[in-house]
Amino acid sequence: MPWHAGDVWFGGKTKNPWDLKQGASGSSAGSASATSAGLVGFSIGTETLGSIISPSTRCGVTGLRPTYGGVSRDGGMSLSWSMDKVGPICRSAQDCAIVYTILKGKSENENDRAVVDYPFAFNPPATLSGYNIGYFKHLFDTDTTKTGSNNDASLETLRNLGATLVEVTMPDSMPFDAFDIILRAEAGAFFDELVRTHADRTMVEQQKNSRANSLRQSRFITAVEYLQANRHRKVLIEKFNEVINGYDFIVSPTYGKNQSLTTNLTGHPAISIPNGFDSLKHPTSITLIGNLYDEGPILEAAYIIQQATDFDEMHPEFFIRRE
Repeated sequence: MPWHAGDVWFGGKTKNPWDLKQGASGSSAGSASATSAGLVGFSIGTETLGSIISPSTRCGVTGLRPTYGGVSRDGGMSLSWSMDKVGPICRSAQDCAIVYTILKGKSENENDRAVVDYPFAFNPPATLSGYNIGYFKHLFDTDTTKTGSNNDASLETLRNLGATLVEVTMPDSMPFDAFDIILRAEAGAFFDELVRTHADRTMVEQQKNSRANSLRQSRFITAVEYLQANRHRKVLIEKFNEVINGYDFIVSPTYGKNQSLTTNLTGHPAISIPNGFDSLKHPTSITLIGNLYDEGPILEAAYIIQQATDFDEMHPEFFIRRE
């Protein structure tokens, strides 16, 4: 997914506070990195195809990607009108709930027609026993990101907290490779003047999978292809709603195959929470996916999990304050 190459800014690279030789991922690289390093109490991120979840995972913080239309994008730079979302990146799920309470809904001078005002409550119980919880067992079984033991431990934590996990599966038989057309076409439309005036040539990265090259390629996407991709997207939305229907949330490996692409296209909310470290001592995470317009259960469940673990309280060694 070339749009994840978002930690390069103005010729430099935003670093992961846990490993200053590694980039912070993107595109909300600065938001996640600054929060992880303790430079800010919380930050705001934007996501189109993983740009809150991915840097939050990389930097070991908690990232909430709300329902599409849950937070106004007024004043922000667009990438894909039908996929862009805004959400908080914080130390913990409780912090995300507090910040989201302030962010959600329409702004004072609203120019974002996609915003929907809907109720939100955050009242976490003591255990997970009262939630109907699905999990993508097939994605956990085939996870190849070297975080399997951390994911297994997270699932065990969920069960110890009273969760009954019901196996569910991702929608299949979909043209997942074709969905990138939607993001590329909409980004090309927004940055059309940039490309036509050749200002794209001044962008730092110019390699095959760079954003500059993607913007140029967008002019070769036909209207037929864009419309056909959106027709398939409608089917995907209906199929995913069938999967999550009846569950308060679904547990997934953060980088489970097509999970991020699917839920960003369908607009469902998700939260990534730190769940350990890999062999290189880089943070890892697990993701909870919620129903449309219902962030409460995933924030409550994430809070309960974080009360039983301490990963959200760990800080990068180089950025720990010493008296």
